[in-house]
Parts: sequence; C-alpha cells; structure tokens
Amino acid sequence: MYPNDSLNNWHSGQGLWADVPAATWNDWKWQLKNRITSLEQLEEHLELSADERAGCLFAKDKLALAITPYFFNLIDHDDPNDPVRRQVVPRAGEMHTAPEELLDPVGEENTKPVDGIVHRYPDRVLFLVTDRCASYCRYCTRSRLVSNAQDYNFHPEFESGLEYIRTHPEIRDVLLSGGDPLLLSDRKLDYLLGELRKIPHVEFIRIGSRIPVFLPQRITPELCEIFKKHGPIWLSIHVNHPNECSHALRDTCERLSFAGVPIGNQSVLLKDVNDDAEVMKSLIHRLLMMRVRPYYLYQCDLITGSAHLRADARKGIEIMRALRGHTTGYAIPQFVIDAPGGGGKIPINPEYVKEVTDTEIIMQNFQGNEYRYPLIDAAQQAIDPEAPKLEPILT
Repeated sequence: MYPNDSLNNWHSGQGLWADVPAATWNDWKWQLKNRITSLEQLEEHLELSADERAGCLFAKDKLALAITPYFFNLIDHDDPNDPVRRQVVPRAGEMHTAPEELLDPVGEENTKPVDGIVHRYPDRVLFLVTDRCASYCRYCTRSRLVSNAQDYNFHPEFESGLEYIRTHPEIRDVLLSGGDPLLLSDRKLDYLLGELRKIPHVEFIRIGSRIPVFLPQRITPELCEIFKKHGPIWLSIHVNHPNECSHALRDTCERLSFAGVPIGNQSVLLKDVNDDAEVMKSLIHRLLMMRVRPYYLYQCDLITGSAHLRADARKGIEIMRALRGHTTGYAIPQFVIDAPGGGGKIPINPEYVKEVTDTEIIMQNFQGNEYRYPLIDAAQQAIDPEAPKLEPILT
C-alpha cells in the first residue's frame, strides 16, 4: 500500500491556503488563529457525511473541534475515509457511550495528590500544565479535561505542582503533558523547565506533545534554545499514519534533534487508520528517517465515545508479529494497553516462548521455527551436580 517511503514523496505545500504569504503561513500564532473550529468552516472545504455532521454538532458537549490549517491540508478531500480526517473530524459515534467506556479510562483522578499532578508510578509523575491543544484528537484520553467542553474547569497550578515535586525526593522523572505543553509561551516553558532543573532529585524531564505534528511552525529557533538551555529534554510526539510525515515534520524533527532533544513516537492503534501491518511498517520507517524512534503503540483507551475508532487488540498483536524479524529492531514500538482503572502500561506481545521446562526455554522465532536454549541451573548441574537449582520462572 505504501511501497515507496522516500522522503521525496512526502507531502508539502500550503494547499487551500496557497495565497497566504509564506511568512504568514509559517507563523504558528497565525496557524492557531486560523484553525477550523466550526461545522460551517468545515463544510466550506469538505463534503461532510451525515455521520460527520452529527459529530460536529455534538463536539461542543464532548471535545471541541479544532484543526490547524497545516494539518487540515494533509487531508485527502476526495477520500471520505482518509486516515488523517478520521483522527480530527468528529463523527456521530462520539455521542454514544459503550458499557466498557469511562470518562477517566486510565484512572488518573484517583492518583492526583494535588491538582495537575498524577502520581501513579513510584518514581515519576505526570504534570498537567494546560488543557488546550492545537488540534483535538477525537479519541483523546483526557477529553473530560481537554478543551473544557465538558466543563471540567481545570486551571493549571504550576506552583502547587512544582512544590509537590520538590518535596517528594522519590520523583526522578517528570512528564509535562496536558493538553499540549508546547502551546505555552516561551517564557512559561523557560520558567517551568528551569524550576524543574533546579530540583536535585529530578533526573529526567519529558514532554508529551503533538505540536510538531499539528503545528510544526511552533518549533522555532527560540524554543530550541530553551531546550538546549535546560537539556536534555526528551520529547514524545504522536504520529499515527504515514500521511502525517510531511516535509515540515521532518524539518521540525531535525531542528529538535540538532538542539539535543531525543524524540520518540507514541502511536495509538486506530480502526481504519493504522490497523494494518503495511501501513504501520511505512510509518515506522518514515519515523526513523526523521530521527524519531518508534516508542509505544497504544491500544486505544476506553474513553467515552471511542468505540468507532478502536481497533481490535488482536490486530495489534498481529501487527507486532508482522514487524518483528521483518524490519530493524530500532523501528519496532512496544505494543501496550494502559490498563483500565489505573493499572499502568502492560506490554502485549505475540507468544514467542512456547514452554519453560526445568532444563530449557523452548522458543519460536518470527518464522515459526522452534529453538531451545538451556537454563543456567541445567548447565551448572551438568558441571557440578551439587549446585543449587533455581526456582522455575514459569509453570
């Protein structure tokens, strides 16, 4: 389906905004001011289905509609099932809540010691610093909070969050998220990163952002200087489909990399977007060419109104089997389910271990061939019959 991943074939240009001066187009604040945020604006450029029209009318009660001109330009307007379109144009399925769906599917509300801090894992915290994004993913895990369409009334408190981190020496890893932290001003980002760098026990600072994908114009030389100043700052971006891998995104990732920012990608497995091994292989290859390491492939969380976008988890396992051994290990993400209710990320892999006996592990490789590897205690017993036996790790 995507046989040629050459950078020369990647999407570029201004499309519907061809008459906008390049300097204006590349101004990230212009992109924000000119987002498509209403049904009327969408219908000027797209022939909407009844399903999409109903979704747009409902969006104000669930999760706001917003698409940057740059990202909207990546949509194939002649394809009603375009994979970029499916991610950002609301559909009627958002109006319906399946029995298994939750407003807080990964249990963040139960692990918030102070407003804006989620402390679920022993040595790291999630620091929610804003409720706004450049564009809104229709499967957003935090749709209860993001855009405030549901009147969650979230007001980030930087100081209370920073104080919590300062007074908990077990915290060595801080992930800034939201909303999208890179929508904050340079001044606020400089302050936040600077304050975190002053905390002796904070070793690792990460940012989760889809800004490079939705709004690459935001990654300015000035912002890169802030990352250099407080680095290393690690960045997780969010690309789901090869069609999002534009020249602009490639150039942005290069700019970030040259500023000393290691970049990983977190994709969400989505029905009719990337639930196909060839599509996923094309995506991960393009990511590597952009200096981005595929990091996680998430099973879509059980957020309300997402059933029409959730792919079967078995499809994720099938994709992982199709990748392992058929491309470089650097390209292969970890498929995970963020356990409903707050159990954390659980790796989901194809079964390569067939059996663990007292003497060996019996394995199957990517081609389905069987191999055996002796256990340590079996080798020791052969040399020294008096050597103590290890406890079995599996039954």
